[in-house]
Amino acid sequence: MPVSLGRRPFLAALPLASLAAGAAQAQGDPLKRREATFTTKDFRLESGTVMPEVTIAYETYGTLAPDGRNTVLLTHGYTSSQHMAGRSGANGAEGSWDGLVGPGKAIDTDRLFVVSSNMLGSSFGSTNPGFKNPATGKPYGPDFPDITLVDIVNAQKALLDGLGVKHLVAVAGPSFGGYQTFQWGVTHPGFMDGLVAVVSAPKGSGGEAAVKSLVDALAKDPNWNGGHYYDKGGVTGILTEMRVATLKRYGIDEQLAAKFPDKEAREAEIKRRAESWSKVFDANSLVVLRKASVRFDAEKDMPKIKAKVLYVLSRTDKVFPPSIAPDVMAKLTAAGVSADYFELDSDFGHSASGLDAAKWAPRLKTFMAGLEKRS
Repeated sequence: MPVSLGRRPFLAALPLASLAAGAAQAQGDPLKRREATFTTKDFRLESGTVMPEVTIAYETYGTLAPDGRNTVLLTHGYTSSQHMAGRSGANGAEGSWDGLVGPGKAIDTDRLFVVSSNMLGSSFGSTNPGFKNPATGKPYGPDFPDITLVDIVNAQKALLDGLGVKHLVAVAGPSFGGYQTFQWGVTHPGFMDGLVAVVSAPKGSGGEAAVKSLVDALAKDPNWNGGHYYDKGGVTGILTEMRVATLKRYGIDEQLAAKFPDKEAREAEIKRRAESWSKVFDANSLVVLRKASVRFDAEKDMPKIKAKVLYVLSRTDKVFPPSIAPDVMAKLTAAGVSADYFELDSDFGHSASGLDAAKWAPRLKTFMAGLEKRS
């Protein structure tokens, strides 16, 4: 498994145009998509642990307004990345919310500056267990410090401060990104006008038993070695098996049915996708982020939320089924939060927000238009 080692360039509070190190932009791209990294020193975690250096990878779309108040922060899911719009990489992979973000779209980059941040602890460029531990010179591995949703959000806040963002129009994201969205609402309640939490909930589930179950599953790989597998060839075998199960839970069979009507061909495609993911995602990142998710609880602080909320679930989602909506909406209302609910009528389960973007883009566009008037 690839290991992310070494130091990243420190990007201070500079105008975006000055962020040359690690940044890339396609010439003539109407989306104005950029990739970059931001590094901050002596980052204090909620636990009190101070990390000497934390790097956050991110993409941006559009242009930051002179007053720094036209920004939308996008937050991604548990095992996905910050690539949420445009095309990226040698194969031109489409961003997961490409149908929602761009010129003239629901999140309109002709007017809005969009920052899509990779999570602290994730495997797509941000500081994670595969990074070098300054104390040992070796990958953190299972010694990576415990982090919380508050830590993830505060790392994003440091990034936004570094970019010159003064206020957010909205925070929006699916799944684990919805966790981050709710956490933003209670940790920095005055910093945004809107929260768009999609196929998600305001509180984690599973508890420590879910963490133990994950570690036990990973330990079945002969290379696991208590999480110290970086010089043993990684644990791609077990990761592939787990990813196949996850994709099926997210509704991959329904998504591929038209393109691969033959069941064997469909199974082969699912395995191919799982193997590709297992080569880039760090197993220890799964554990670190799972720990953060099961301990996440924004419900207890709901009265702190000042932003308007758009809560979106998918009719066929097995991870966050629409049956949870009445309870969530009742708690938001009881907390005095202005919140609306939209149910996405999709056959694509947990992946519906991106794959069936057109089915909820009008509702999102209306919500965003109301927020821009407030800003």
